[in-house]
Amino acid sequence: MRTGLIFDIKKYAINDGPGIRMTVFFKGCNLSCQWCHNPESLSPKVQKMYTASKCIGAIKCLDNCPYNALNLTKEGIVTDFDACNLCGKCAEVCPTKAFEMLGSSIPISELMKKIDNEAVFFDQSGGGVTFSGGEPLMHSDYLIKALKECGKRMYHRVVDTTCFTSLENLLEVADNCEMFLVDLKVMDSQKHKEFTGVNNEKILSNIIELSKTNCEIIFRMPLIKGVNSDLINFERTAEFINSLEGNRTKINLLPYHKVAENKLVKMGRANDFFEFETPNDHEISEIISTFKRYGIHASIGG
Repeated sequence: MRTGLIFDIKKYAINDGPGIRMTVFFKGCNLSCQWCHNPESLSPKVQKMYTASKCIGAIKCLDNCPYNALNLTKEGIVTDFDACNLCGKCAEVCPTKAFEMLGSSIPISELMKKIDNEAVFFDQSGGGVTFSGGEPLMHSDYLIKALKECGKRMYHRVVDTTCFTSLENLLEVADNCEMFLVDLKVMDSQKHKEFTGVNNEKILSNIIELSKTNCEIIFRMPLIKGVNSDLINFERTAEFINSLEGNRTKINLLPYHKVAENKLVKMGRANDFFEFETPNDHEISEIISTFKRYGIHASIGG
């Protein structure tokens, strides 16, 4: 696979591994977490986003739509998705970028040019490249090629993953990167399936095998009241981490936020938003203390 479907490339990232990084976001995920803060990453297909506040009613999009899929209303431009084939003409002609196409196929050679342009920042800060998503391992052929090209240039490589993939894919990726950011959602498998769409046995089994490699692993866990905020869940998480091979003692805690709500509105999917609650400061302090009792350093963010 010479092209990968990528929906964003973030420069100067400081929360996706050491130093100053470039983070490449792949489109498509094999989980469907109800709280996902990047809902535009879930579908493995190109999608369209419309920001009404940017629209000035120039109607160039209507004039250039070959499928008559757009209508001007009091609320702005409305897309008839039954007629729209996501050709992207509206986004091309919109003077204010109110329309945005989510996902473009980028050849490896073009991606590497973008990455190479940031090399000076990697060198000065001890940074590198992080591949995120969505789920980057859904694009394993392309991902591995990109990782190998980065390796030739001695760029530090990080992969942000759920580990919901074949063990063969995971270990081949591990042979070509230095660090993993691994998502742990909730330890109870039934709850995991309820809120993400899949059981977690395969994920946990893959993490066990990944821990036997030389890759550094930093865990990430969202903090969501009513989903995974009970102390039993964090005790089970800590016990699992302590059972792994190697020095696996770091977890980043990510308090739930509602950033997905506005994105879903722009995608015409406002009804798909699930609202959750964030644990309060006292509850978060107890969570951090729980991990500390198990010898695990838990920090907010990252």
